[in-house]
Amino acid sequence: MFWPIFSTVIVTVVVMLLVENFALSEKKIERRVKHLYRTTDPQFRRDMGNLLGPAIVPGNHVEVLQNGDEIFPAMLQGVRDAKTSICFETYIYWSGEIGEQFADALTERARAGVKVHITLDWLGSVKMDEALVRRVEAAGAEVRRYRPLRWYSLDRINNRTHRKLLIVDGEIAFTGGVGIADQWSGNAQDEDHWRDLHFRMRGPVVLQAQAAFNDNWIKTTGQVLTGTDYFPAQQSYGNADAQLFVASPAGGSESMHLMYLMAIAAAARTIDLQAAYFVPDDLIIKALLAAMERGVKIRITVPGKHIDSGMVRTASKATWGDLIQRGAKVYEYLPTMMHNKLLILDGEMVSVGSTNFDVRSFRLNDEASLNVYDEAFASSMTKVFDADLQKCREYTYEMWKHRSFKQRVLEWVVMPFRSQL
Repeated sequence: MFWPIFSTVIVTVVVMLLVENFALSEKKIERRVKHLYRTTDPQFRRDMGNLLGPAIVPGNHVEVLQNGDEIFPAMLQGVRDAKTSICFETYIYWSGEIGEQFADALTERARAGVKVHITLDWLGSVKMDEALVRRVEAAGAEVRRYRPLRWYSLDRINNRTHRKLLIVDGEIAFTGGVGIADQWSGNAQDEDHWRDLHFRMRGPVVLQAQAAFNDNWIKTTGQVLTGTDYFPAQQSYGNADAQLFVASPAGGSESMHLMYLMAIAAAARTIDLQAAYFVPDDLIIKALLAAMERGVKIRITVPGKHIDSGMVRTASKATWGDLIQRGAKVYEYLPTMMHNKLLILDGEMVSVGSTNFDVRSFRLNDEASLNVYDEAFASSMTKVFDADLQKCREYTYEMWKHRSFKQRVLEWVVMPFRSQL
């Protein structure tokens, strides 16, 4: 009698844990956000600042860094120049040459007395050489794993931090798509070196990035990082208005979903999107279709055959039909894996950061996005978008309509699980 009861209890517990991990946010948006104003309307910024938070702040300078050859030297120089504090949160940190370089730079600064705080996602850093962690910790840095595998947190094992944040002295910050691994090195010159974007920012928005780091540092350690070492007085570095906000299942992850729905609803002329993982839900698809109905031109760039997840590519392609038929242009990036996350609206607003254009990023991951409201920056990022198009092929409706029977079967199998991809 004991074993049947015991087996039933075990099965019940396993099922409950699976349900908890697959469950999405309780705060679920179920209706499309209406087009009430344009991106140029002051009401758009009021809604984006107050509904999403934090507030949009002026006086920022944001610089794009392209591929590892630009990104890693800039980040490493930022670390090496640190005088008071380094706060670093990332999803992927593996071993390899670039991992060694970061470990060396962080170790040197920690030994020099700089306060170094590092949050690594437990799953994303599982391949990391523990000797790197021990080296940095021995120098005085604090290293924490976000949601490690523990019996008491099995119900949250599917909720990862996907944020990429580096804040130095509370004065300069970086965010974007890169992980600390060798496939991001180089200049996207071949299929072994990925295409990606990262961004360096100065100005008041840096303090919002610092607060974003604090969000998960408090969850992981119970410690609040305060004072001038982390939140110094800011000065104006440029003319861009910006906000950096976070999303988390623990805090109502629909804020990221809402941001995209509000942005798409405000678009009046153009939407340019680069998405490493483009698996939109039904509401996003309806929002894009509605935008095209009011005359918005949509261009979407996705990875081609070099994508690192075949299941994501399968689920993504299943959603293209209506969009292409109604006028969206979809392009596949051909040379290598394209890991960019970039949204440009009407040449007015740009959204970048760690967030993928999929349900996992909208509702399951901890994410951070930087929104920049500046025509000059939008113009520069449109040039980046157009340059990438030269390395793409357009995927037509005829190609989609004649995709193979095998492809259609795989779509049917994968689509029910698209929130987990």
